Amino acid sequence: MNMRCSELGARRSHRGHVGGFTVVELVITLLIGAVIIAFAAPSFRSMVISNRLTTVANEVVDAINVARMEAVKRNGNVQFCSDSATVNTTGNALGDKCGVQGGAVYALSVDNSGNPQLDPVRTDIHELASSLTITGNIVALRFNGQGLGVKPGTSMPYSGTVIDICSPNLNADNHRIVRMVAGSILEVVPNPGSCT
Repeated sequence: MNMRCSELGARRSHRGHVGGFTVVELVITLLIGAVIIAFAAPSFRSMVISNRLTTVANEVVDAINVARMEAVKRNGNVQFCSDSATVNTTGNALGDKCGVQGGAVYALSVDNSGNPQLDPVRTDIHELASSLTITGNIVALRFNGQGLGVKPGTSMPYSGTVIDICSPNLNADNHRIVRMVAGSILEVVPNPGSCT
């Protein structure tokens, strides 16, 4: 019987010793984690804002390409809308329909009776209402059946800035400028500067 009691006592003593972290090790680990988070949080915030800028710029490029493809498909006029009614050239059907729906796309077509009608192709760009700002107005572009973009009221293929999207929360490369060259080539250029 003495043997059994001593064996049981030995087993109990092994159960009482539990391995793990000491308080000092735990505090040091938490401090290292806090330092890493302190350095990573601002970079992560900048990355999120930069990605938001790029996403909105890509959505603008997508809307312009949709307008171009729809014009070629219909062999008719399609307008990428500005956020300004005067830039959309009110007084004509496409400009009047655009109103102030920046980034919307409308197509001019003919119904079965031969009457002109306006078809909505794409709605406005909702992300522009977020914490991003637009410097100036979005340039309205009207595409013809050949897929060339012109400013409404002109006949020359457009070359210039379509939209300048900015975030005041970034220190560098806080602009995404969507440009068109010769009425067809699109480019997105990151650029530094203040949001005015």
